[in-house]
Amino acid sequence: MLERLESLEREFHELEARIADPELISDNARYVRAMRRYRELSDIVGVGRKLRDRNEDLEVAKELMAEASPGDRDEMRAEVNEAESDIAKFEEEFKVLLLPKDPNDGRDVIIEIRGAEGGEEANLFARDLFDMYREFAASLGWKIELMSVQNSDIGGLSECTFTLRGDDVWTRMKFEAGPHRVQRVPVTESQGRIHTSSATVSVLPEADEVDIEINPNDLQIDTYRSSGAGGQHVNTTDSAVRMTHIPTGVTVSMQDEKSQLQNRARALVVLRSRMLKLEQDRVASEASAARKDQIGSGGRSEKIRTYNFKENRVTDHRIGLSIYQLEKILAGDLMEISNALVHDERTRQLQADPDDQ
Repeated sequence: MLERLESLEREFHELEARIADPELISDNARYVRAMRRYRELSDIVGVGRKLRDRNEDLEVAKELMAEASPGDRDEMRAEVNEAESDIAKFEEEFKVLLLPKDPNDGRDVIIEIRGAEGGEEANLFARDLFDMYREFAASLGWKIELMSVQNSDIGGLSECTFTLRGDDVWTRMKFEAGPHRVQRVPVTESQGRIHTSSATVSVLPEADEVDIEINPNDLQIDTYRSSGAGGQHVNTTDSAVRMTHIPTGVTVSMQDEKSQLQNRARALVVLRSRMLKLEQDRVASEASAARKDQIGSGGRSEKIRTYNFKENRVTDHRIGLSIYQLEKILAGDLMEISNALVHDERTRQLQADPDDQ
């Protein structure tokens, strides 16, 4: 492990010198990639150095304990035990940092929530999910920006798109992608029967311009008049935008802004991010687009998580975790579930091929 540290330190120092090179700075795409790797190495090398220092401390403590008088030996043994404890902790941190990196770690995300099966109840649940993520984001100091909203007739969300920016946004939010199932008595149910509905959550890594270049000639842009729930007009100009990338067929619609230029800009951000994920999936030889992988058909049987109001229970089916504090979770306290999902992923990575760590 310490030999690996020496190799990483050399790469870190070389990269530290390169990022000050005017030639690299002038190449935006290369510079962005170099800075991402530099930040990644900075964390790894920082923990690795602590590990090396404590190994040196342990050797010194062992030597002193061997030479110490019986009266001083207990004190030196305590130092040995403390150093060994620190080494075990730093070794674990170092192993985790050396795990294969998700190519989207460090990116901000674009979230799309849609009501799926269940009619208006699904739309109401979609709003519950949006409120949950908004509070979760606030608790972590993330910034949220609403990009597009289509309200349903009785206060739900038929569709909602927003960005989240902050530390570890992708690391945590990627696990939210998929169908979410709710079991409760809908407000529209007069006989008190429990219904099962679902909403889908799509999580896209926000793409930089250097990641995906889009030829303007490949875009078909249609404009139309914005309208809200129930068909009422938001404004009287053709400010809404539907942007289609002709080679891939990816389509994005934006209508919330009164300015057509603002809607175009927002549509392009979402389009670029969807195309980045498509390209990542192609490289990974996955059969379908990320968005389809994440949300499936939106069917209730494909759920990743169930919110059962009668039992006050939230169950994440991927890791078999059930928490009987539904109100707390819907209020944005997702950390227990989020930590469990992150831990499960890291555990599976460490078990996959420990010799590579």
